[in-house]
Amino acid sequence: MTDGESIGVQVRGIYATAITQRLVRADDVDVVQASTPIQRRFETTFAEEPASVTIETDEQRLGVSIVGTQAGVERVRDALDVAIDTLCWRDPTPQGAIFDGVVTETLGSGAVVDLGDTEGFLPFNATSAHVETDDRLRVQVAEPAAPWSTDRPELDTTVSVRGDLATLVREASTEAAGPDLLDVLSVDVPDGWRVSWGRDADDADFAVLEAELEPLIDRAADIDDAFSAHDETTTTGRIVDGRGTQWVLFGRESRFALDEDRREVTPTMPGHHRIKAGDERASAAVDFVEDLAPDLDGEFPFDVVTRQFGPQAGDRVAIAHGKPDGRTVSLGRGDVTERDPDGTIRVEREMSPGGTYDALGTKRRGGDVAVTKFTEGKWWYPTVYRGEDGDKRGTYVNVCTPVEVFPNEIRYVDLHVDVVKHTDGTVERVDDDELDAAVAAGDVPEALAEKARKVASAVENAL
Repeated sequence: MTDGESIGVQVRGIYATAITQRLVRADDVDVVQASTPIQRRFETTFAEEPASVTIETDEQRLGVSIVGTQAGVERVRDALDVAIDTLCWRDPTPQGAIFDGVVTETLGSGAVVDLGDTEGFLPFNATSAHVETDDRLRVQVAEPAAPWSTDRPELDTTVSVRGDLATLVREASTEAAGPDLLDVLSVDVPDGWRVSWGRDADDADFAVLEAELEPLIDRAADIDDAFSAHDETTTTGRIVDGRGTQWVLFGRESRFALDEDRREVTPTMPGHHRIKAGDERASAAVDFVEDLAPDLDGEFPFDVVTRQFGPQAGDRVAIAHGKPDGRTVSLGRGDVTERDPDGTIRVEREMSPGGTYDALGTKRRGGDVAVTKFTEGKWWYPTVYRGEDGDKRGTYVNVCTPVEVFPNEIRYVDLHVDVVKHTDGTVERVDDDELDAAVAAGDVPEALAEKARKVASAVENAL
């Protein structure tokens, strides 16, 4: 692909209609291999040609992966800059990348492999060898993992180069079992590689198959050269780059912006993507409502959604504390003690003794309770710490991307800067330096950082 040349993009998942609408408006991007619902909703014809880039919703439905050619991924990424709380990270373990690694731990179903700057998971059924701790392995990334998930990227010891119509597989023995499509094509597959044809290969023209195989063959040759240059018994780290792989996390404002994109194409209820991201059971319900009531307007129905899917008083929820570098840290689980139909829930957690509360400097004692009020859509939330006797031990206000109250967890991305109120009434703003460092590192866009600073100033003045 050269500059100015149109790239083909395949889109799948709960954000497909909205993203397709954004890509239709973008320059030099063509949506290809559209699903049946997408073809029905858009008054246009989508080509069936192979895709250079694939966009898929992650397993938690919080964002998408973008995988494909490096230039294509960068171009598509620009079209997915939806709103101020859209965040993106390049994957350190991109799809197809090859690493020399060391087994650090064996689990019930596979092994954890140290890849140098990161680690991956090798299922035992993805290797024919017996694997033990300290074994050195050459592995390929089969399935990357979203940075906000708890999963490790999935590895395989079989090296391959994927295409839409064919995949080259590196094997010790490549003796043909009989007549093959390759016999009538004017391309030469390198020694040590075999072709695994896709299900649509039989219906493709020879010229199309040859065009498909040529870049795969070049890639296979590059892999052979890299293998010759690296000793897998002594190195640890990436030896072959993979396909361009980036992850895009949509915050609450981004999800509502995607609603607007989708609404340009088909009836879309308020909070369409917010509801679908919160609970898989809700997807069918949302589709049902939109089919029954095509003229939808109004506000996000927090009361209805939480009554139907949770959380409600008596439920337990986790607090998924997102980090600007893409990781998610659990702050534990708490009991929902109150639910306000207008969008606020109150969560209580019993704290374990030991250490101090960040920035407050107050010792954490047995019997302490943290009372947190989360309000859907707010850029901050307060936590009041109380002792066993009920006395207030300090207030901590966390500044973050807009809060989303999902059925089983509260989710946001922490923006570092916070405001605390001590028991003597002193108000203190903290961790501006950490926010500045996150901006310098490229983890937080400047516009988002400026929003966080304004929120912190408003909270500081209010306290």
